[in-house]
Amino acid sequence: MNHENLKGKVAVVTGGGGVLCSGFAKDLAKVGVKVAVLDLRQESAQSVADEINAAGGEAIAVGCNVLEAESLENARKTVNEEFGPCDILINGAGGNNPKGTTDKELFEDGDLDARAEGLKTFFDLDASGIEFVFNLNILGTLLTTQCFAKDMIGRENCSILNISSMNAFKPLTKIPAYSAAKAGVSNFTQWLAVHFAGAGIRVNAIAPGFFATNQNKTLLFKEDGSLTPRSDKIISHTPMRRFGTPEDLSGSLLFFCDEQYSGFITGVILPVDGGFSAYSGV
Repeated sequence: MNHENLKGKVAVVTGGGGVLCSGFAKDLAKVGVKVAVLDLRQESAQSVADEINAAGGEAIAVGCNVLEAESLENARKTVNEEFGPCDILINGAGGNNPKGTTDKELFEDGDLDARAEGLKTFFDLDASGIEFVFNLNILGTLLTTQCFAKDMIGRENCSILNISSMNAFKPLTKIPAYSAAKAGVSNFTQWLAVHFAGAGIRVNAIAPGFFATNQNKTLLFKEDGSLTPRSDKIISHTPMRRFGTPEDLSGSLLFFCDEQYSGFITGVILPVDGGFSAYSGV
């Protein structure tokens, strides 16, 4: 695809120091977009921005907490001073918390008695952990959009891309908070798409499936490189029989950001999951 009309646009990528979102930042920079890499960890954002600039792109690193309006406004001021108003917003900041995760997939007789032995059941889920997951994924998306969408109103060809998950289609066992939060992100994406339809802003979402990265390598693979029992179950329910790679998201990202290809598309949540969300297991 030719993305000539993206050259010179300004993109803001939250969570830009992470594995997948740093890939988004690099992909956009490769087609001539000026990228502001926002991350809670300034050093992580700087590392990504340095890599982009060394490769001939344009990027700045901005430390930012997506749960604090003042921090977001400071980031917006920096982006406007360095690059100008935001054209493309990637709401990539998100994540899970162990306090919102159960130890077992299914509740079984005797689990309540085993709690004293350290087993974390549904009944042990911590409200603060649930709150953190919802705040990070949903409130972080809302506050960031409130901040940067102000500069998009009334301008042509502006786009917001949220990062949902295939958990939003079918919740995974053990991670109720994350699954519910990402379902909220998908729903909020559709709400925003309708709300901003007349303001020149398209709003869509990518819903990644299981991706093999250095970040989750120990969760997906044993030390000898073989699959863990949970990973084996994942692959058996993925029709394409493999994990995704960051590169698998590049085409979807550029498609949604480029009005030449998606100018009449808004409110869409696209699974990029090798068929996982479509497969019944039979």
